[in-house]
Amino acid sequence: MAAWIDRTEKLHDFDRRPSRLVGLDTEFMRTDSFAPKLALIQIEIDAQIALIDPLADIDMSILAKRLGDPGTVSIMHSASEDLDALSSLLPNSLGTLFDTQIAAAFCGLGAGLGYQKLVLIVCGVDLPKGETRSDWLQRPLTPSQLEYAAQDVIHLPVLHADLSARLSSRGFADWHAEDCARMLARARHREPDLQPQTAYRGAAEWTREQQARLRRVLIWRDATARRIDKPRPWILDDPRILDLAANPPANANELAERGRGLRALRGTERAELLEVLRSPLSAEELDFECIPAAADGEERRVIRALKEIVTTRAGELDLPEGLLCSRRHLESLYLSRQWPAALEGWRKPLLHDALMNRLSEL
Repeated sequence: MAAWIDRTEKLHDFDRRPSRLVGLDTEFMRTDSFAPKLALIQIEIDAQIALIDPLADIDMSILAKRLGDPGTVSIMHSASEDLDALSSLLPNSLGTLFDTQIAAAFCGLGAGLGYQKLVLIVCGVDLPKGETRSDWLQRPLTPSQLEYAAQDVIHLPVLHADLSARLSSRGFADWHAEDCARMLARARHREPDLQPQTAYRGAAEWTREQQARLRRVLIWRDATARRIDKPRPWILDDPRILDLAANPPANANELAERGRGLRALRGTERAELLEVLRSPLSAEELDFECIPAAADGEERRVIRALKEIVTTRAGELDLPEGLLCSRRHLESLYLSRQWPAALEGWRKPLLHDALMNRLSEL
């Protein structure tokens, strides 16, 4: 049975367990907010499970201290979004992470495996999926929700033991640890994208002023979404961002008409947006990274040639191609001619010379 923890003294009692291995998962909701709303924390220590209610009045520093200790290994599956949900509780993120989804990829079990599929492969247990879209902010939670939440951590110690052995036998334990540490580093230093316009390749033929205005609006939308805690599309969806940046409205009435139906674009935000769209661009704003042109035949040819190198090397290592190097990183390399930061670490000696030499030949 899982212990329901909604008081500080209960958390103190549970925290006395000595193990440095902690199974960890969260449930959160993100339907009407920018930041995920943490609704439940599931932890497993020494074969005991606790379901911690973050909506209750609990001193969470107890849990933060334990999870933030470098000597504590938190076992999680596909941890990125959970780390985002836990960010207010863990400003410095976790001490040490063992991500079972990443481990499964290194172990040759498949890239991007879901938790249920991995548990079935390793443990032979077919988990229920019925509560995936539950309202986790409701109280009390239903018995079915409580069971589902407990199942999300009960198998993590077995997965950790099995995958650790496979990683060691395949010689990939250090690479896995490096990728987990990289994930934690990203969680600790989540910064807004200062060049968000580069993702909008359909606007590559726009004038420099239009691209700069698009960048300004995208940065404003991100900052506003964070400030009022609403989803970005509720403030401005992508089609209207492109429309307004290409052809700014003449006045507030026109903006109100063209922004009709946007749930979070209210009076204050609409006035700010009009200023963002209408005010002159500074010299500093006109110094930015231009949007790369849409992929043409030459780019596709070069990317295919680079991908052949990745495919060959991944086959030699018996690793998924996407784990070794994604197409997105090859595109970045092609466009910038600079080695992507994401390919530093263990990947660089495997790929750098071959990819850079091939790129110089094409």
